Amino acid sequence: MRLRPPLTPIVGALPTTVPFVGPEAQERDRGRSFRARIGANESSFGPSPRVIARMESVARDQWMYCDPDNFDLKVVAAAHLGVGVENVVVGEGIDGLLGLVARMYVAPGNAVVTSLGAYPTFNFHIAGVGGRLVTVPYANDKEDLDGLLAAVRREKAPLVYLSNPDNPMGSWWETPDLVRFIGALPETTMLVLDEAYGELGPASALPPIDVSRPNVIRMRTFSKAYGLAGIRCGYAVAQAEVIRDFEKIRNHYGVSRMAQIAGVEALADQDYLQSVVARVAAGRRRIAGIAEQNGLTPLPSATNFVTIDCGSDGAFALKVMQGLLSRDVFIRKPMAPVLDRCIRVSVGLDHELDMFAEELPGALAAARGN
Repeated sequence: MRLRPPLTPIVGALPTTVPFVGPEAQERDRGRSFRARIGANESSFGPSPRVIARMESVARDQWMYCDPDNFDLKVVAAAHLGVGVENVVVGEGIDGLLGLVARMYVAPGNAVVTSLGAYPTFNFHIAGVGGRLVTVPYANDKEDLDGLLAAVRREKAPLVYLSNPDNPMGSWWETPDLVRFIGALPETTMLVLDEAYGELGPASALPPIDVSRPNVIRMRTFSKAYGLAGIRCGYAVAQAEVIRDFEKIRNHYGVSRMAQIAGVEALADQDYLQSVVARVAAGRRRIAGIAEQNGLTPLPSATNFVTIDCGSDGAFALKVMQGLLSRDVFIRKPMAPVLDRCIRVSVGLDHELDMFAEELPGALAAARGN
């Protein structure tokens, strides 16, 4: 048997797992496609027609490398949020930016605080740099700000993660609560405030951006409300010195030319964004109504999905999800204790929600053994 070049100790100790099994992989295993794709929190409404037209017009230009400075997109994003260009960094979606943050702030063995059941890709990146995850259970289906703060102080953690609005529960905190939380953090702890769903929730859930604070990084994406999940583009906003630290290690050619152009056009078409926000709100109401008609409890949501309490335990909710998957309706569910009693359904097109309404009763009956 031939020897292999050794991995680093950190990578060698990691499991060969990924945070998500995508619907494409599930379709390959099943040998057929899903009829309704309402599990990945994408926007079935797609990008703005203006974005599509611009992407079509520049398709032949993709032989050129992207601008490694992401300059045009940084300028537009900075103007959109009322900050300086020096306060913005662009990356391959929030996922790519989280990987950079892990490398920037977490040394092997460092404690990193997050909520138990929160976005698993963050955990994936922390494990990849040898960090030690410290998890805080949700309280009343919301990330527990007091619990996160106590864990940060106890562990002297250099990094804490919070999504607002939250995935997977759809809950959110209002600005006064977030401002108190930020003000109470130790100056030596960096907060990653993941606002992937920020455009879809109430404006009161988005505190004013303060780029004078050196320990807060705000993250936004084009994957949700802007309907561009497939291009992998997002951006972070922070103090200028923090942004300069990103520049030390980011992949300067990681965000494609097409992604940069699409992002510029997406931010320019706020009328379309507002039309999507309205359609998402209507979709949330429709999903909630379907849940209630089947005796289930929809949780309040500030995102483009609705988390539904199935009224039992995690094993039952898993059966419900599996029943829907077997009926060609792709959804997901939280997996952490207590949260796992729920399923999570993304807002989709009308025909996709029709399929969900049609198939949910059968999936529930099968889960109950009827």
